[in-house]
Amino acid sequence: MLAAQLNAPEDLKLVEKDRPTAGPGEVLLKIEANTMCGTDYRLYTGAKTAGVRGGVVPGHEIAGRVEEIGEGAEQIVPGLEVGQQATVSIVVSCGYCRNCLNDREHLCVNLELFGYAIDGGLQEYMVVPERALRRGNLITTSEELDPKALCLAEPISCCLNGLDQFKVEAGDTVAVLGAGPIGLIHAQLALASGAKHVFVSNRSEERRKVADRLGAIGVGPDELAERVAAVTDGAGADVVIVCIGAPDLAQEALELAAEGGRVNYFAGFPKGSTSEMEPNLIHYKELKVTGGSNARRRDVVRAIKLLEKGVINVGEIVTHTFPLSKVKDAYAAVNDRLGVKICVVPDSLYQG
Repeated sequence: MLAAQLNAPEDLKLVEKDRPTAGPGEVLLKIEANTMCGTDYRLYTGAKTAGVRGGVVPGHEIAGRVEEIGEGAEQIVPGLEVGQQATVSIVVSCGYCRNCLNDREHLCVNLELFGYAIDGGLQEYMVVPERALRRGNLITTSEELDPKALCLAEPISCCLNGLDQFKVEAGDTVAVLGAGPIGLIHAQLALASGAKHVFVSNRSEERRKVADRLGAIGVGPDELAERVAAVTDGAGADVVIVCIGAPDLAQEALELAAEGGRVNYFAGFPKGSTSEMEPNLIHYKELKVTGGSNARRRDVVRAIKLLEKGVINVGEIVTHTFPLSKVKDAYAAVNDRLGVKICVVPDSLYQG
């Protein structure tokens, strides 16, 4: 089978490997699609190295189908059948560290991640190891989904984890800084939560048009504050979500927020980066400031339910598809910000 293999930063090889089999307690997935995110490119360049195993198969936004069930796996996951559509919750947690015991499994101090330490979805077949199966990381669908939609369960689950922290309430005005896939997903979740106005800020006119088509309001960064003020009588946004890892946006988000507002730094910032911020804005406005990283297994289940209900417009998010044999072109497309989100599929499923 074909597989992408990341040996070291900027050393990505397309290799031929023996097709794996499902050992005791394991499940073999036949990969149908794998979407890519900015983190995948950061792993490629070496900007992110923590927890990354040399020679790993990248890819953590995975859609597959159960191809083979190893001995004893049915006892671990009752009702599991060959042919079921499935994905994985990418955080394989230990279950016993302080964070796991306090319902923060996504922040497990001993975590392993698919696509980082465990081989991920940029290959034709993928083994779900026994330790992941026992932790409940294999998650099946109850309704058939387009594989490209199922891939989005991972980023949506992360957005849901963030949404749980800052909440969006009926009638809220929400400002989303960034119109990448994450920003556009957050915009759709905010609208589904009953927000009255959802502004999505981006320099790209094309991305702003996508936001408009999704029911949000695409605006340029220079006009965002004025547009928010116009619909709130100058009060500011109830929720501000930072979806671009630009340090200067940390202060801008505080300025945009209304008194009693919620600010979420959802994007990952460059390691070691700092930002000048005015803490009095938090103090006098009584702002609630949160972050957001990864997701729990139950968040993935919630994400799949939203996809099954059609809450997320997949066609506006997943815009370009590459065959696995052209995976390097897919990485280049991510770097070039082609469309919104890039998908890689096995060559046998590629339709051009």
